[in-house]
Amino acid sequence: MIASQHDAGTKLYQDGQLSVGIVLPVRQTEHDTVDFQEQVELARLADKLGFTAVWVRDVPLNGPWYPETFGHPDPFSMLGAIAMATSRLSIGTAATVLTLRHPLHIAKAAITLDRLTGGRFVLGLGSGDRREEFAAFDADTQDHKILFQRHWSALAAALEQPSRIAQNLLAPAVTYEMRPSALSRIPMVAIGSAGQSLEWIARNCSGWTTYHRPPDVQRDRHAMWRRAVDRVATGQFRSFGVGVHIELLDNASAPADPIHLGYRTGTYSLSRVLGNMRDAGVHHVLLNLPPTGEPPRHKLERIAADVLLPLTR
Repeated sequence: MIASQHDAGTKLYQDGQLSVGIVLPVRQTEHDTVDFQEQVELARLADKLGFTAVWVRDVPLNGPWYPETFGHPDPFSMLGAIAMATSRLSIGTAATVLTLRHPLHIAKAAITLDRLTGGRFVLGLGSGDRREEFAAFDADTQDHKILFQRHWSALAAALEQPSRIAQNLLAPAVTYEMRPSALSRIPMVAIGSAGQSLEWIARNCSGWTTYHRPPDVQRDRHAMWRRAVDRVATGQFRSFGVGVHIELLDNASAPADPIHLGYRTGTYSLSRVLGNMRDAGVHHVLLNLPPTGEPPRHKLERIAADVLLPLTR
């Protein structure tokens, strides 16, 4: 099954328009631990300020091999709390590590969030890139590309309406059902390459979200994506999203200077950067906001005033 656009997908991904989402957690300083309740309140604020989506990352383990020392919430538990605190926002995972979770568990969580939100859930999926986590889960990184495809097929089938559970070859007489089935057609978006070709992503996914690259490189990546869609999904809509790191400066007029995977910028220049991304064919941007000492609430309010409003004019 190719995951189709439902209300959340249509709201996030529209040709010629750019919607803006926030990746949680957002912290004030590098030394802050993640206050899970604060993240829920930030999502509630984002909902009121006019952001289109909030995304929660899937980072089950920490260690000296991982650059971040703070602990992340479980994405599905956190999104359940956010679902109850918001009314308009699309909520999504960025990205659930499909290779380290059983697809039927993911399907049950996705269906639950879909029904809790009335169709506001988007399922972002990745293959995982941290070998140490694979070892802790007793998984083999060597076959993660094939495992991703196998888990994707099982997950997509379970999210059909009605749900379809792949036949258990060891017990062919047994019938399985997942009740209830999804309320909506939940978008399944590949985040990163997931170890797959663009043709595979275009054929099987409702969209592709990649990481920020310099504008000339990103234009080439978008062109490759469009060619892949035209080859294997002719006439069908496939979204293109970009995750970008934004180190927001106090000076709203500060120019946008490139940093790794994003920009150090004031809000006025950020508005121009995102306008250029929209014109280049990006449908949705996921803003990662590293800590700069400014309270996260203030960042969201400044972005809403100086960036979201100009984009909608």
